[in-house]
Amino acid sequence: MACCYQVSLGGGIVAVAASSFPVNSKLKPFPALKAELPKPMASDLSPDRSIFHDASSSNPRRDLVFIVNPRGANGRTGKDWKKLLPYLRSRLDKNCNICESLTSGPYHAIDITREAIREGADAVVAVGGDGTLHEVVNGFFWAGKPVAIHNREATRSTALGLIPLGTGSDFARTLGWKNDPHEAIDRIAKGLRSPVDVGVITGESEEESHYFINVADIHLSAKAGYFASRYKRFGNLCYVIGALQAFMGHKNQDLRIKVNEGEWETCSLVTALCIGNAKYFGGGMKITPNADPSSGNFEVVILQDFKWYDFILKLHRLYNGTHLSVKNVSSRSVFSIEVEDISGSGSIYVQSDGEHLGFLPRKFGILPSAIEMIC
Repeated sequence: MACCYQVSLGGGIVAVAASSFPVNSKLKPFPALKAELPKPMASDLSPDRSIFHDASSSNPRRDLVFIVNPRGANGRTGKDWKKLLPYLRSRLDKNCNICESLTSGPYHAIDITREAIREGADAVVAVGGDGTLHEVVNGFFWAGKPVAIHNREATRSTALGLIPLGTGSDFARTLGWKNDPHEAIDRIAKGLRSPVDVGVITGESEEESHYFINVADIHLSAKAGYFASRYKRFGNLCYVIGALQAFMGHKNQDLRIKVNEGEWETCSLVTALCIGNAKYFGGGMKITPNADPSSGNFEVVILQDFKWYDFILKLHRLYNGTHLSVKNVSSRSVFSIEVEDISGSGSIYVQSDGEHLGFLPRKFGILPSAIEMIC
């Protein structure tokens, strides 16, 4: 499926032909950006500075790439995005070049983000839910390192932006943002930046890294997320359906954990283990209520020996973030944690930001201030 890019010319957005990226393949040139985007200029990287240069700059127009999943939320994301374009033009056309890219399938946003950064985009904006944001965040990295801009003289990094339009907007909740795309566009127009932390996940080989900005989780909650992904057409109800399906045949498991490169310890009868860079997951559940994506640490919350009726009786506490005082719930602040299944069954689910990543063992580490975010 061909990918569509649109570039701002004067007072409007004009379609420009562009070839598509093959999913999960060697990256191809980014023709629309190559044709339109000027080389970035050196600028101050300090927080709370605009992504746009002032009018005295030799090139005041900045370059923003909007990555849209048109099929998100059962196609609602694509329809809502089209409705937003007039407002987006009215707020941004005077200051920047607007480049739009519609994803054609899973992982496509990762490839687009990497090439946009290499070509010198000032910001890459995820348009959609937490899944689209997750892919864009992964696109900021390549082979275990941040993606490098082709212009080595540039000192200003590409920022991350977000317009929440999908099924879940859990990361936006942590930042205190309303699920209002017009307010998101206003934030992008102001262009203020702040650094945010990113989590990195490695397996046994540690050769392949995966990144997350919100919450990673293990066992029951991860299994529920895996099943929930099949029912996205039902909106936030998908999380309830996924949880009910995950409970079928569920057994609490003994896990081994190593915190901050210390000694191994055993956690018995683990129901779920959640590693929060941010506070919310599962469509508004405040699972790691003390997590802060600018703190340099995760909050790890472990639920042990929960029965199905515990979730029914304590569900309201999980959603409002008051569950840390509940029996068999523990919390700690860490910068790294390794988790293993003592039984070695290879059947303990792992996910991050709602994306299924496979099974234990896994290691989770924090990358402080890894990305600058428009906020």
